[in-house]
Amino acid sequence: MYLLNSKEQKMFVGQLRRMVEDKVWPRAAEIDEKEEFPWDLKKIFQDMGLLGLAVPEEYGGNRQGHLYTCLAVEEIAAACVSSSLIVQGQALGWEPILIGGTEEQKKKYGPMVASGEKIISYGLTEPGAGSDSGAMATRAVKKGDRYVINGTKCFITNGPVADLITLFAMTDASKGVKGISAFVVPAEVSGFSVAKWEKKMGIKGSPTGELVFEDVEVPAEDLIGEEGKGFVYAMKTLDTSRPVIGAQACGLARGALELAIKYAKERVQFGRPIGNFQGIGWMLADMAAEVDAARSLVYQAARMVDENSPEKSYLSACSKLIASDVAMRVTTNALQIAGGYGYMREYPFERMMRDAKITQVYEGTNQIMKLIISRELLK
Repeated sequence: MYLLNSKEQKMFVGQLRRMVEDKVWPRAAEIDEKEEFPWDLKKIFQDMGLLGLAVPEEYGGNRQGHLYTCLAVEEIAAACVSSSLIVQGQALGWEPILIGGTEEQKKKYGPMVASGEKIISYGLTEPGAGSDSGAMATRAVKKGDRYVINGTKCFITNGPVADLITLFAMTDASKGVKGISAFVVPAEVSGFSVAKWEKKMGIKGSPTGELVFEDVEVPAEDLIGEEGKGFVYAMKTLDTSRPVIGAQACGLARGALELAIKYAKERVQFGRPIGNFQGIGWMLADMAAEVDAARSLVYQAARMVDENSPEKSYLSACSKLIASDVAMRVTTNALQIAGGYGYMREYPFERMMRDAKITQVYEGTNQIMKLIISRELLK
């Protein structure tokens, strides 16, 4: 309940925690073990309105501020990061439409996304264009009133189960990133295929895929905004999504910390609970302080997104950098506190540690976060 300044926020988080305790925790280990998308939890999130948290009311959603998306992702990630990516991925895929799309596009796609009728994913990364979007090889060529798209996207969260993809492609390669445009592409279109479901270290219940577009045709009205503005929409989207990854990291770290505290109180060695030994107690103290510090930064960044502050790029990058590093340290230390049991798959510590690593990698690696932060400082 930290940093919640309204009765509505406290009620929202209370409702989420009860749901997570009853529905998500009992499924978390199985989701990881089977590496399956949790359709049952997707339906629960759908019924609770969580898939519409990023969609304004006029477009069929229930957006009350970016903070609510962060709160939902944090609470779910405390039990299962894979499941939290259902909410996070929906917001990520929708955001380019909200930022750059026409009123017609927002009214068309908003209700589909908010209701959960359609799963939407964000198609930016390519085999040869990760941090370097200017190296994008996917092409979109305008022919009459349509665009013909050819290319491959990789590491796309929820891509294998998506109904819609917000796709970024070069419409003028001679202009570098200024030649990138964005499109809404339905997965049912001819020429689209899922070439690969990735086998991953963590977040195993969140499908990550390689998507192929072979002479895919989309109508010109599915160009998001203007030609050549796709990179701008993509970067503005990442400004909004990085605090959500920060919240995910905080939730994961908090979940691991709570389990470590419980274990330290119950595990008896040398005649007393191990939490009573200074070495363990101080580990827990460091972990708790880091989690609360990271959360403060994440929710400050979320509020800056809502306010469209000129500092949002800087603080979004800071929040993702710090929170993901905290998640990695806290989950590693939680496993260490549990000792040999922490290393066993019977306990959740090793899963949490595996899941933590990706928060330092996706939505821009932490090295890219440092590059963004330094650029903002030197402007």
